[in-house]
Amino acid sequence: MNDNQLSKRLETAASYIKKGARLADIGSDHAYLPCHLAQKEQVSFAIAGEVVIGPYASAKKQIKESNVQAVVEARLGDGLAVIEKSDAIDTITICGMGGDLIARILDAGKEDNRLETVERLILQPNNGEKKLRQWLFDNNYGIISEEILKENDKIYEIIVAEPSDDISAYTEDDFTFGKQLRQEKGPVFVEKWQREYDKYTYILNSLNESQRDVSEKKKTVEAFMTKIQEEIA
Repeated sequence: MNDNQLSKRLETAASYIKKGARLADIGSDHAYLPCHLAQKEQVSFAIAGEVVIGPYASAKKQIKESNVQAVVEARLGDGLAVIEKSDAIDTITICGMGGDLIARILDAGKEDNRLETVERLILQPNNGEKKLRQWLFDNNYGIISEEILKENDKIYEIIVAEPSDDISAYTEDDFTFGKQLRQEKGPVFVEKWQREYDKYTYILNSLNESQRDVSEKKKTVEAFMTKIQEEIA
Protein backbone atom coordinates (compact mmCIF):
# COMPACT_ATOMS: atom_id res chain seq x y z
CA MET A 1 0.00 0.00 0.00
CA ASN A 2 1.16 3.54 -0.67
CA ASP A 3 -0.02 6.91 0.58
CA ASN A 4 -2.05 7.50 -2.56
CA GLN A 5 -4.51 4.82 -1.53
CA LEU A 6 -5.74 6.87 1.41
CA SER A 7 -8.58 9.12 0.35
CA LYS A 8 -8.87 12.74 1.42
CA ARG A 9 -11.67 11.89 3.87
CA LEU A 10 -9.59 9.11 5.48
CA GLU A 11 -6.53 11.35 5.61
CA THR A 12 -8.65 13.89 7.47
CA ALA A 13 -9.88 11.23 9.88
CA ALA A 14 -6.30 10.03 10.37
CA SER A 15 -5.18 13.53 11.36
CA TYR A 16 -7.24 13.25 14.57
CA ILE A 17 -5.59 10.02 15.74
CA LYS A 18 -3.00 10.62 18.44
CA LYS A 19 0.45 9.11 18.12
CA GLY A 20 0.66 5.77 19.91
CA ALA A 21 -3.12 5.25 19.84
CA ARG A 22 -4.71 1.84 20.22
CA LEU A 23 -7.24 1.93 17.41
CA ALA A 24 -10.34 0.01 16.38
CA ASP A 25 -11.39 0.87 12.83
CA ILE A 26 -14.91 -0.46 12.34
CA GLY A 27 -16.01 -1.25 8.78
CA SER A 28 -12.39 -0.90 7.79
CA ASP A 29 -12.57 -0.87 3.96
CA HIS A 30 -9.54 -3.05 3.12
CA ALA A 31 -7.86 -1.89 6.36
CA TYR A 32 -6.38 1.07 4.47
CA LEU A 33 -6.57 3.44 7.42
CA PRO A 34 -4.97 1.20 10.11
CA CYS A 35 -2.32 -0.03 7.66
CA HIS A 36 -1.42 3.52 6.70
CA LEU A 37 -1.17 4.54 10.35
CA ALA A 38 0.92 1.50 11.24
CA GLN A 39 3.35 2.22 8.41
CA LYS A 40 3.66 5.79 9.70
CA GLU A 41 4.21 4.41 13.24
CA GLN A 42 1.24 6.49 14.36
CA VAL A 43 -0.56 3.65 16.17
CA SER A 44 0.79 1.09 18.62
CA PHE A 45 -2.00 -1.41 17.89
CA ALA A 46 -4.99 -1.48 15.56
CA ILE A 47 -7.99 -3.67 14.80
CA ALA A 48 -9.56 -3.70 11.36
CA GLY A 49 -13.11 -4.81 12.09
CA GLU A 50 -15.43 -6.25 9.44
CA VAL A 51 -18.82 -7.93 9.71
CA VAL A 52 -18.78 -9.61 6.26
CA ILE A 53 -16.34 -12.35 5.27
CA GLY A 54 -15.33 -10.79 1.92
CA PRO A 55 -14.16 -7.43 3.30
CA TYR A 56 -12.57 -9.29 6.23
CA ALA A 57 -10.50 -11.36 3.79
CA SER A 58 -9.54 -8.18 1.90
CA ALA A 59 -8.42 -6.56 5.15
CA LYS A 60 -6.28 -9.58 6.05
CA LYS A 61 -4.67 -9.46 2.60
CA GLN A 62 -3.97 -5.72 2.85
CA ILE A 63 -2.39 -6.13 6.30
CA LYS A 64 -0.07 -8.83 4.98
CA GLU A 65 0.85 -6.86 1.85
CA SER A 66 1.54 -3.78 3.98
CA ASN A 67 3.76 -5.86 6.27
CA VAL A 68 2.11 -4.53 9.43
CA GLN A 69 0.96 -7.85 10.96
CA ALA A 70 2.85 -7.01 14.15
CA VAL A 71 0.59 -4.00 14.73
CA VAL A 72 -2.67 -4.47 12.80
CA GLU A 73 -5.10 -7.36 13.21
CA ALA A 74 -8.21 -8.08 11.12
CA ARG A 75 -11.21 -9.35 13.07
CA LEU A 76 -14.58 -10.64 11.92
CA GLY A 77 -17.51 -9.46 14.01
CA ASP A 78 -20.49 -7.15 14.30
CA GLY A 79 -19.56 -3.56 15.15
CA LEU A 80 -17.68 -3.12 18.40
CA ALA A 81 -18.00 -6.83 19.19
CA VAL A 82 -14.52 -7.20 17.62
CA ILE A 83 -13.07 -5.34 20.63
CA GLU A 84 -11.90 -7.27 23.70
CA LYS A 85 -11.26 -5.65 27.06
CA SER A 86 -7.61 -6.73 26.92
CA ASP A 87 -7.15 -4.68 23.71
CA ALA A 88 -7.33 -1.46 25.78
CA ILE A 89 -8.65 0.41 22.74
CA ASP A 90 -8.55 4.17 23.26
CA THR A 91 -9.61 5.37 19.79
CA ILE A 92 -12.42 4.25 17.49
CA THR A 93 -12.91 5.25 13.86
CA ILE A 94 -16.12 4.52 11.94
CA CYS A 95 -16.09 5.97 8.45
CA GLY A 96 -18.38 5.60 5.47
CA MET A 97 -21.62 4.45 7.10
CA GLY A 98 -24.93 6.19 7.73
CA GLY A 99 -25.17 8.21 10.94
CA ASP A 100 -28.08 6.12 12.17
CA LEU A 101 -26.06 2.90 11.75
CA ILE A 102 -23.02 4.44 13.46
CA ALA A 103 -25.22 5.47 16.39
CA ARG A 104 -26.64 1.94 16.65
CA ILE A 105 -23.14 0.43 16.56
CA LEU A 106 -22.00 2.75 19.34
CA ASP A 107 -25.14 2.07 21.34
CA ALA A 108 -24.66 -1.70 21.15
CA GLY A 109 -20.99 -1.27 22.06
CA LYS A 110 -21.86 0.86 25.05
CA GLU A 111 -24.32 -1.75 26.31
CA ASP A 112 -21.56 -4.39 26.04
CA ASN A 113 -19.10 -2.13 27.92
CA ARG A 114 -16.78 -1.90 24.92
CA LEU A 115 -16.41 1.88 25.17
CA GLU A 116 -15.03 1.99 28.70
CA THR A 117 -11.40 2.66 27.72
CA VAL A 118 -12.19 4.74 24.63
CA GLU A 119 -10.99 8.33 24.80
CA ARG A 120 -11.84 9.48 21.29
CA LEU A 121 -14.40 8.72 18.57
CA ILE A 122 -13.64 9.78 15.00
CA LEU A 123 -16.77 9.39 12.90
CA GLN A 124 -17.50 10.05 9.23
CA PRO A 125 -21.20 9.53 8.53
CA ASN A 126 -22.39 9.49 4.92
CA ASN A 127 -25.78 10.82 6.06
CA GLY A 128 -27.84 11.12 9.23
CA GLU A 129 -25.41 13.49 10.93
CA LYS A 130 -28.20 14.94 13.08
CA LYS A 131 -29.07 11.54 14.56
CA LEU A 132 -25.41 10.85 15.31
CA ARG A 133 -24.84 14.20 17.02
CA GLN A 134 -27.96 13.60 19.09
CA TRP A 135 -26.62 10.20 20.19
CA LEU A 136 -23.27 11.69 21.18
CA PHE A 137 -24.97 14.44 23.18
CA ASP A 138 -27.36 12.03 24.90
CA ASN A 139 -24.48 9.73 25.86
CA ASN A 140 -22.19 12.41 27.28
CA TYR A 141 -19.74 12.81 24.41
CA GLY A 142 -18.58 16.31 23.67
CA ILE A 143 -17.91 17.14 20.01
CA ILE A 144 -14.41 18.61 20.01
CA SER A 145 -14.07 19.11 16.26
CA GLU A 146 -16.12 18.98 13.07
CA GLU A 147 -14.85 19.19 9.51
CA ILE A 148 -16.64 19.26 6.20
CA LEU A 149 -14.82 18.44 2.96
CA LYS A 150 -15.46 17.72 -0.68
CA GLU A 151 -13.91 14.83 -2.59
CA ASN A 152 -14.88 13.57 -6.06
CA ASP A 153 -17.95 15.82 -5.96
CA LYS A 154 -19.16 14.18 -2.74
CA ILE A 155 -19.39 16.09 0.53
CA TYR A 156 -18.37 14.45 3.81
CA GLU A 157 -18.55 15.50 7.44
CA ILE A 158 -16.14 14.27 10.10
CA ILE A 159 -17.17 14.43 13.75
CA VAL A 160 -14.63 13.98 16.55
CA ALA A 161 -15.97 13.39 20.05
CA GLU A 162 -14.65 12.59 23.50
CA PRO A 163 -16.35 11.57 26.77
CA SER A 164 -17.17 14.66 28.81
CA ASP A 165 -19.00 15.62 31.99
CA ASP A 166 -19.31 19.21 30.79
CA ILE A 167 -21.10 19.41 27.46
CA SER A 168 -22.37 22.76 26.25
CA ALA A 169 -26.03 23.07 25.31
CA TYR A 170 -27.11 22.21 21.78
CA THR A 171 -30.01 23.66 19.85
CA GLU A 172 -32.01 21.73 17.26
CA ASP A 173 -30.13 23.62 14.54
CA ASP A 174 -26.78 22.66 16.12
CA PHE A 175 -27.74 18.99 15.79
CA THR A 176 -28.88 19.50 12.20
CA PHE A 177 -26.10 21.65 10.81
CA GLY A 178 -23.24 21.04 13.25
CA LYS A 179 -22.45 23.56 15.95
CA GLN A 180 -18.90 24.25 14.80
CA LEU A 181 -19.64 23.99 11.09
CA ARG A 182 -22.42 26.56 11.24
CA GLN A 183 -20.15 28.95 13.12
CA GLU A 184 -17.47 28.68 10.42
CA LYS A 185 -19.90 28.59 7.44
CA GLY A 186 -17.18 27.61 4.97
CA PRO A 187 -17.80 27.28 1.22
CA VAL A 188 -18.27 23.48 1.34
CA PHE A 189 -20.85 23.87 4.13
CA VAL A 190 -22.76 26.40 2.02
CA GLU A 191 -22.54 24.12 -1.03
CA LYS A 192 -23.86 21.12 0.91
CA TRP A 193 -26.88 22.96 2.19
CA GLN A 194 -27.55 24.63 -1.16
CA ARG A 195 -27.71 21.11 -2.61
CA GLU A 196 -30.12 20.12 0.15
CA TYR A 197 -32.23 23.20 -0.55
CA ASP A 198 -32.41 22.22 -4.22
CA LYS A 199 -33.55 18.70 -3.24
CA TYR A 200 -36.31 20.11 -1.07
CA THR A 201 -37.35 22.46 -3.87
CA TYR A 202 -37.90 19.39 -6.05
CA ILE A 203 -39.86 17.69 -3.24
CA LEU A 204 -42.01 20.78 -2.76
CA ASN A 205 -42.78 20.99 -6.49
CA SER A 206 -43.84 17.32 -6.41
CA LEU A 207 -46.09 17.99 -3.41
CA ASN A 208 -47.68 20.95 -5.21
CA GLU A 209 -48.66 18.60 -8.02
CA SER A 210 -50.13 15.99 -5.69
CA GLN A 211 -53.87 15.30 -5.78
CA ARG A 212 -53.88 14.32 -2.11
CA ASP A 213 -54.01 16.57 0.95
CA VAL A 214 -50.32 17.15 1.65
CA SER A 215 -50.66 20.52 3.36
CA GLU A 216 -48.90 19.41 6.56
CA LYS A 217 -46.05 17.84 4.61
CA LYS A 218 -45.71 21.04 2.59
CA LYS A 219 -45.52 23.12 5.77
CA THR A 220 -42.73 20.90 7.11
CA VAL A 221 -40.76 21.10 3.87
CA GLU A 222 -41.23 24.87 3.55
CA ALA A 223 -40.16 25.40 7.17
CA PHE A 224 -36.97 23.44 6.65
CA MET A 225 -36.21 25.26 3.39
CA THR A 226 -36.57 28.55 5.26
CA LYS A 227 -34.21 27.26 7.94
CA ILE A 228 -31.62 26.34 5.30
CA GLN A 229 -31.92 29.76 3.67
CA GLU A 230 -31.33 31.47 7.01
CA GLU A 231 -28.35 29.22 7.72
CA ILE A 232 -26.45 29.87 4.50
CA ALA A 233 -27.46 33.50 4.00
